[in-house]
Amino acid sequence: MLEPFEPLRQALPPIDPSTVAGSASCALPARYEAVRGARKFTRSTLTQWGLGERFDDVALVVSELVTNALRHALPADTPRETEVPVRLHLMRWTSRLVCAVRDPSNESPIERESDDFGAESGRGLFLVESFADSWGWHPLSGAISGKVVWALFRLAPAE
Repeated sequence: MLEPFEPLRQALPPIDPSTVAGSASCALPARYEAVRGARKFTRSTLTQWGLGERFDDVALVVSELVTNALRHALPADTPRETEVPVRLHLMRWTSRLVCAVRDPSNESPIERESDDFGAESGRGLFLVESFADSWGWHPLSGAISGKVVWALFRLAPAE
């Protein structure tokens, strides 16, 4: 079940991949409407995993990561009606949930410094940092080029 995630294993925070309790992935088209699809996929997956109460925070972070991939990681000449290698991955461990977005760019994500909290854009990574417990990025190695930007959420222990 984890084979599609093999390229991501090296790009995630240090968590033993053999202990994954659940994983799901979806391809996203190179259109901004893909953000809505990513949120729908996230809601469905979290509900299936019994984590529906985490949807609001996780969906906000997923929306920002996908928007950043679409806005900043795709070449300007990418036809917006075609599929590109932007993928959303959700992985659940007993005490952690990781959202990861893979895109074709080798450029590092840049957290903009802004005092204008009313600005329409430029706050994506600030929001990711505010709502997730940690986040980061890693370049991919091997046959797949690009990077993975991930956000980690700690989960309360089951009672």
